[in-house]
Amino acid sequence: MTHSPDVETTVSGDPLTATAIVRDVTSGARSAAEVARQSLEVVAEWEPKVQAFEFLDPALVVAQAQGVDRVAVKGPLAGVTLAVKDVIATKDMPTGHNTARYKGVQTGVDAACVDTLRAAGAIVLGKAVTTEFASTARGGKTRNPHDLTRTPGGSSSGSAAAVACGMAAVGLGTQTGGSTIRPASFNGIFGWKPTWNVISREGLKVYSLTCDTLGLYARDINDFDMLADVFDLDPCDVPQSLEGLRVGFCRTPMWEKAEAPMRAAMDAAALALKSAGAQVIEVELPDIFNGIAEAHGVILAREGRSAFLNEVRNTPDIGVQYRDLVSNARGITPESARAAYALADRCRASFDEIMGGFDVMMTPSSCGEAPEGLESTGDASLNSMWTLLQVPVVSAPGLTGPHGMPLGISFVARRYGDRKAIKVAGLAAPLFEQTGDDLT
Repeated sequence: MTHSPDVETTVSGDPLTATAIVRDVTSGARSAAEVARQSLEVVAEWEPKVQAFEFLDPALVVAQAQGVDRVAVKGPLAGVTLAVKDVIATKDMPTGHNTARYKGVQTGVDAACVDTLRAAGAIVLGKAVTTEFASTARGGKTRNPHDLTRTPGGSSSGSAAAVACGMAAVGLGTQTGGSTIRPASFNGIFGWKPTWNVISREGLKVYSLTCDTLGLYARDINDFDMLADVFDLDPCDVPQSLEGLRVGFCRTPMWEKAEAPMRAAMDAAALALKSAGAQVIEVELPDIFNGIAEAHGVILAREGRSAFLNEVRNTPDIGVQYRDLVSNARGITPESARAAYALADRCRASFDEIMGGFDVMMTPSSCGEAPEGLESTGDASLNSMWTLLQVPVVSAPGLTGPHGMPLGISFVARRYGDRKAIKVAGLAAPLFEQTGDDLT
């Protein structure tokens, strides 16, 4: 991990990964309260620099942990600390959506995903910074732990940064375009956008019901295996090695958006996979995919009209982006909306057929390294296609660009093949770390 000179390294040995926490708490090596206090020590060191949290109450964190310790039979996530994106409802903390109307508002109920994780013994460390309503590329206060002058990405800015510097074991984000996978790439951690709707979205701010998906972050790929079990994801065949694996090298119709360092990273990743015995095969998607980026934009514009109608009607000074959505400034007609949905359906069916010949696809997790400055969270052009296809995507870290910043490689499986994408990303990441010199 490469950092700017004034940023210290993470906790030695990453003792605060979910896998390590569960092992220690269930064995009695550490109590959940001890984990909570250790997490808060990391927060005290990093939060002044990274500013990942919108809300964090140390007393509440310790109280949750003490509750876990009082339970005789420990849950599968006993003591695991969560950074929860501030568009996800929490019963005991405000859910502010980074907008004035909801500042300090407390729902009194947990989102379904948080409810499930708490039932498994997880502890909500705090509410992590998001862009407004998780729907804009305008940057906020959160900084990239690898270089404090750069963005951590968005809209799941705080969740990714909190996991990257070891404050939280697991981060919860969302993705409607590239809001989980892009920050995973920028922060050098594992990011997982599950198959659409395999994890309930009840209690998460809605933008696009067609695309909105919960996202997850971790520093240890085994943490995703535990989370997949807790969320009762479908079993599927998973490889035990990369030997003989059929991997599609997919540039996508948006390849021109990929910067030179990311193109080099893709080539380096392909060579690493081949060295481990995988077959890496160039994939050219059918022409119908050429319109998928436009279809994504049309669907978001259409669905954003209803998602933000109440906000515009009740918030006179709301941003122009939301007024434009509600007023249909793009002039999206019912005919153009139907055409966009139809194209998305055809692309999903086509991609499912294509994936019959592959184990996974590999594709860029971002356009390049995290941009300098905090004004923008970066470009999601290379992510939105996969979100609209509703397929699982897991970003694997390990490669770096010319400025020493992380570059993630995404592994995409067919719908409901999340566990396969997780496994391949876990097998690939150590190879990426061994590639040596930064890419130029």
